[in-house]
Amino acid sequence: MEYSLFTKLAAEFIGTAVLMVFGNGAVANVELKNTKGHHAGWLTIAMGYGFGVMFPVLMFGGVSGAHINPAMTLAQAINGMFPWDEVLPYIIAQLLGALVGQLIVFVTYYPHYRDTEEPDAIFGTFSTTDAYNSKVNYFVNEFFGTLMLVLGALCCLSLPWGAANPAAASIVVGFIVWGLVTSMGGPTGPGLNPARDLMPRLLHQLLPIPHKGSSRWGEAWIPVVAPILGAIVGAWLFCMLFA
Repeated sequence: MEYSLFTKLAAEFIGTAVLMVFGNGAVANVELKNTKGHHAGWLTIAMGYGFGVMFPVLMFGGVSGAHINPAMTLAQAINGMFPWDEVLPYIIAQLLGALVGQLIVFVTYYPHYRDTEEPDAIFGTFSTTDAYNSKVNYFVNEFFGTLMLVLGALCCLSLPWGAANPAAASIVVGFIVWGLVTSMGGPTGPGLNPARDLMPRLLHQLLPIPHKGSSRWGEAWIPVVAPILGAIVGAWLFCMLFA
């Protein structure tokens, strides 16, 4: 069944918002003061992001492809897998979805944002940064992490077994994200998605949060550019080797 562009955009908008609620919501639960999950650990965050990708792909994979990531949309278009006339609308829907999803996280954790006095803990519930404070390491991690994500997702969803059983493939994609956050997430978070980092960073700048500290705009280009380049290479490898 072919859905209208409006329906596809609604799926991308809602799917990206779900990603933010599950992913950054898990970070907020772990990092912010006086939550039930305070200091629950990295596995909680990894699970949040894994489910945050798994559920939108299950919900909307058959509607819009559930890109929920501008890097995925651009990579597929550049490699001839997605129509260029839908790229900008998809990206706008994803950016707005990330904005709304992060607003939901902020509203639901508002008392805990007021209680938290550590700027890094607050910032981590919005955007990524490099634990070693190295822009080179930041770029390398986001590049290779997104490459692995896109290559893995396209293989799972497009190869014969995944095409025959999209629900199973969607679940595996969620586990790919879960695994990537546990294995490659130590240096940067990771972001792996320009919308997931850029729009929350903008909200971090704008929202009146005590003790929030800097929004770190000097490095904000890295989790935008590196995932896009990594996604392009990942999609190219898929097209050259497996498509």
